[in-house]
Amino acid sequence: MSDGRRGGAEPVGIDELLERVRAGFVRVGPREAAAAASDGALLVDIRYAELREEDGLIPGALVVERNELEWRLDPLGSHRAPQAVSHDLRIVIVCNEGYASSLAVASLRQLGLHRATDLIGGFQAWRAAGLPVER
Repeated sequence: MSDGRRGGAEPVGIDELLERVRAGFVRVGPREAAAAASDGALLVDIRYAELREEDGLIPGALVVERNELEWRLDPLGSHRAPQAVSHDLRIVIVCNEGYASSLAVASLRQLGLHRATDLIGGFQAWRAAGLPVER
């Protein structure tokens, strides 16, 4: 009889999963993300259209909705964005509040994008820090 678990792994809650995932990389704050972008890092906004329309955009950020992220950022992929040129590319993922972005980074790191990280507090932290936003 099956207990619903795959491979015998114990279930994990989302808070614990986030903690485990985040232990694998160093996250950045808004000012660090802005500095990284100035130094050539790729800021990637994964928020859905309604949030972008409501709150605005980070100037220069590449918009890639979450469900397309791996396909667009994989340097070996046939559907990659023109900016996805190397596994060594510094990438800062931006979601709305800094949760979904951490899970996205874990996935990108599995693809070999070892310099991927995310913005602590997401777009809301960027805006609260008084950094540029365009409508």
